[in-house]
Formats: sequence, structure tokens, C-alpha cells
Amino acid sequence: VILASVKELDFAWSALIAACIANMFAAVRGNENKKLMETPGLKDRIGTVGNQFAITTVLGFILSLPVLFLREGSRFGEFVQLAKTTPAIWMNLVASGLWFYGYNECATMTLKKTGAVTQSVANTAKRVIVIVGVALVLGESLSPIKLIGCSIGIGGVFLYSIIDNLVKPKK
Repeated sequence: VILASVKELDFAWSALIAACIANMFAAVRGNENKKLMETPGLKDRIGTVGNQFAITTVLGFILSLPVLFLREGSRFGEFVQLAKTTPAIWMNLVASGLWFYGYNECATMTLKKTGAVTQSVANTAKRVIVIVGVALVLGESLSPIKLIGCSIGIGGVFLYSIIDNLVKPKK
């Protein structure tokens, strides 16, 4: 994914670093959610996987508030003013929040059926598919470096899916 994005002229290093940190925390959250799902008696106390996801989402939101206010607190008034005068902001905010929540709840349910590594590999495949899909829809050319990056991503996902058959233990 990095190789497919590296040639962009308007590339922001802070965005890459923030995305890497977000991916790291998403992997930690997935791993901890999987451990939590396997905790005896938890289903009796929490209920469904959807409830577990809701709890971790609310907890993540609360934990991110200090970072939000440190980084963007000075611009909060500006955001409120803009939101009051532009109804599209509220519609986009609600729509993106619902889509993000739905996607991540589905990912948490998938995690219950698979594992954290499998989900991480599927996320890599998703990113590659998004890069190629957006390029096709927007009519952008795929430069050789993007094609190499996408090929490495798809090859890695493919290798992960067949690795157990390639290195079967001898009986």
C-alpha cells in the first residue's frame, strides 16, 4: 500500500504517520477484542458481539477526547459556526459515522469467526482493492510503482491464504 501511494506529489507524511498509528491501534483493538470474546462468562454479562463493539467504540471515543482537544480544541468554535450554517456538514458527519460504525461492527463480527491476523490480512487486501478501484473509477493511470505495490499486497494476501498447504507438517 505504501509503494502504491509513494509517488503522489501531494503526499503528507503526517497523514502516513497518523494512518500507521491508527492501523497499529486497530490491530491492538482487534487482538484484544478477540481475547475478550474468548473470556469465559463474558457473553452472559455483555451479550452479543455488537454490544462488545459498542462498548469498545465508546471507550475509544472517550480516550481520544484529550487528543482531540489538544490538537483541534482551538478550532472547535469555528467548526460549530460552520456546522450551523452548512447543513451538508451534519449530513456528511452522520453518514460517515454510521458507515464507519457499521463497517467496524461487521469487522468485529468477522473477527469472532476468524482471527486477528486473518482480519489484518483482509484489511490489506481491502486497501489494495480500494486503490485499484478508485483508479479505475476515476480513470487514473496506474503507474508501474502503483502496480508493483498493489501486486505485493495481493501476492501477500494470496500467500497467506495458501501458506498452510505449502508448509504442511510431515506425518
